[in-house]
Amino acid sequence: MDVYIGLDVSLASTAICAVSAQGKIVKETTAASEPETLVATLKAMPGEVIAVGLEAGPLSQWLYRFLNDAGFATVLMETRQVKGALKAMPIKTDRRDAEGIARLLQMGWFRSVHCKSMSAQEMRALLSARKAVQQATINLELSIRGVLRNFGLKMGRVAKGRFEARVRKLAEGNPMLEAAANPILASRQALRQELAGLEKVLRDHAKEDPVCRTLMTMPGVGTLIALTVKAAIDDPERFRSSKDIGPWVGLTPRREQSGERDIVGQISRAGDVGLRTALYQAATVMLHCGRKTWLTAWALTVAKRRGKKRATVALARRIGVVLHRMWKDGTAFRFAREDAVEVTPA
Repeated sequence: MDVYIGLDVSLASTAICAVSAQGKIVKETTAASEPETLVATLKAMPGEVIAVGLEAGPLSQWLYRFLNDAGFATVLMETRQVKGALKAMPIKTDRRDAEGIARLLQMGWFRSVHCKSMSAQEMRALLSARKAVQQATINLELSIRGVLRNFGLKMGRVAKGRFEARVRKLAEGNPMLEAAANPILASRQALRQELAGLEKVLRDHAKEDPVCRTLMTMPGVGTLIALTVKAAIDDPERFRSSKDIGPWVGLTPRREQSGERDIVGQISRAGDVGLRTALYQAATVMLHCGRKTWLTAWALTVAKRRGKKRATVALARRIGVVLHRMWKDGTAFRFAREDAVEVTPA
């Protein structure tokens, strides 16, 4: 008997449901969310396991590797689609979610998600750490500004290097304000040092990575954007065409068509938020700074017809397409249109 197994993974335990090829529930159980326990439980299932499905999530990629290594055909399922399907159930429990995932797998009504390599996950961890430290620094700066503002003391615009001196000058003569500002400033200084250390690690890695060096030949693409693109795409061969990058990263319009109604809306915002943000930043820099290229000229033409904001989004999408082609072909960015490999925008 062929069985399809759905896993609903949580931090402590995993709900497991096995259904037959005819959709009949064969067995339901739970197990600890540990690879060894899950592998042992799945091996004890009746019948032949055709596939194991689990929703993409924090623990999914870790478990995916162990299940694959144990010989199970494992599928990471796209979160939005699974969530949409499971919403139809009137009662939501882990057991029912596992059943729903198993039925989606059995019917073939799912979209699989790429499991990132270990190196890509490690790089994303570094990028996430940098973002967390940077945000913590910003929060401290906003906090001290708010404290001073309550006393009518306005920081105004100040360079990062002169921030601490400005705070101390405003708080001078008020022992309570000085006592409040000192720990915040000390914490800010420590965070800035850690941020500088993280950024040095990222810069060194980008300099040593041939793919990042290739991507950084495009104007507007620096260390962080190159590393973000590389970690997000991971394997350029998994895309049949460079034009698939646009929809995958959520930079193409939504469309809702029914009968005589056909609405083209805003971008879908599907996929990796960090990558979408990085591409938008690259587009903004390319439009305003540095050497002009054939991409800049194209975006300015779009801006005349559709407005600057839409042109920036369109340029971000096209930058993603061109970066993928550069990576796949191993070629540096070509500034002139006649020298560039033609890539039709998505």
